[in-house]
Amino acid sequence: MDYIKDFEKIVSQQLSRVEKMKQTQDFIDYQSLDKIIIGVIGGDGIGPIITAHAKRVLEYLLGDEVKKGKVEFRTIEGCTIEKRAAAGKAIPDDVLDEIKKCNVLLKGPTTTPRKGDKWANVESANVAMRKELDLFANVRPVKVPELGIDWTFFRENTECLYAMGSQGINITDDLAIDFRVITTQGTERIAKLAFDYARKNGKKRVTIITKANVVKTTDGKFLEVCKRVAKDYPDIEVDDWYIDIMAAKLIDEKRRSQFEVMILPNLYGDILTDEAAEFQGGVGTAGSANIGTRYSMFEAIHGSAPRMVEEGREIYADPSSVIRAGAMLLSHIGYQKEADKLFDALEICTVTEKKLKVTGRPDGATGAEFADYILEKVSE
Repeated sequence: MDYIKDFEKIVSQQLSRVEKMKQTQDFIDYQSLDKIIIGVIGGDGIGPIITAHAKRVLEYLLGDEVKKGKVEFRTIEGCTIEKRAAAGKAIPDDVLDEIKKCNVLLKGPTTTPRKGDKWANVESANVAMRKELDLFANVRPVKVPELGIDWTFFRENTECLYAMGSQGINITDDLAIDFRVITTQGTERIAKLAFDYARKNGKKRVTIITKANVVKTTDGKFLEVCKRVAKDYPDIEVDDWYIDIMAAKLIDEKRRSQFEVMILPNLYGDILTDEAAEFQGGVGTAGSANIGTRYSMFEAIHGSAPRMVEEGREIYADPSSVIRAGAMLLSHIGYQKEADKLFDALEICTVTEKKLKVTGRPDGATGAEFADYILEKVSE
């Protein structure tokens, strides 16, 4: 039967991936490079507009480094839904070649077609990029001091349901099956990164989030491996929660301030970090890092908002999410002073002073005006 052959192919692919992960690789030292190439991918919908604002802010902060030839910004064209659909690929080959010539990426949101859309049903560009570049860790910080919230989520990025999302099988007209993959090696590396972060940043608690009581095999492995890694960090308190009650506890005023660093499989991490971002002002304000040993990619966590473009409101799109991702990029490549300036400016512009309000409509500031506001603060 064809579906048995399809399943055998999937298993073979995943076993090959496990063997590659066993060949451990050190993280790149960006400051040791002769030149750091920052690729800028606009994406779809509001993506090119908000990403251009973020690029302008980063170019200002890294102006001296650009002049010295230490940093280069490189615009990557063609990662649009039109070109991806025409090529029938999540990332066209020529675009992927250009991406791999860069060291880090600043990326706007991309449109992912769903069944019934006018576009070919290609895989998510984000999922494909994470797999192609092995960006195994999705790191999403959420900080709201007045609510006692200082969370950092470490979402495994290359496994779980999303990694297999385009490889489900229709057994019959009545039965469809998707696949969920969790590996020892994939879990170990996200757990180690989370615990290392906790130790380096003075965090006292790491929380593992699964549904291991019901999803016993894959979630059971994720929980087991994380707990095994935790034994190497006796100075850090470890607990585990189920995803459903954890979603509730994030809104529990008595408990939420107790959480610091959280480790989650892919799907749970996507859902929970969107919930968490609401405390910070919504997904439009949150950035994320996608970390690998060789490449890293920084992006907004929201979608491409095609309706805003259709209604002619794209100039009012809030760029704070991708600007925040830019601050994370600066920190990752070794420009912590510049990153701190940008994080401080974002705090002033979105929380404390908040002289401008971006609403996504003409009753608020434009994205360009907000970027000017940020530049005003980083230059003070």
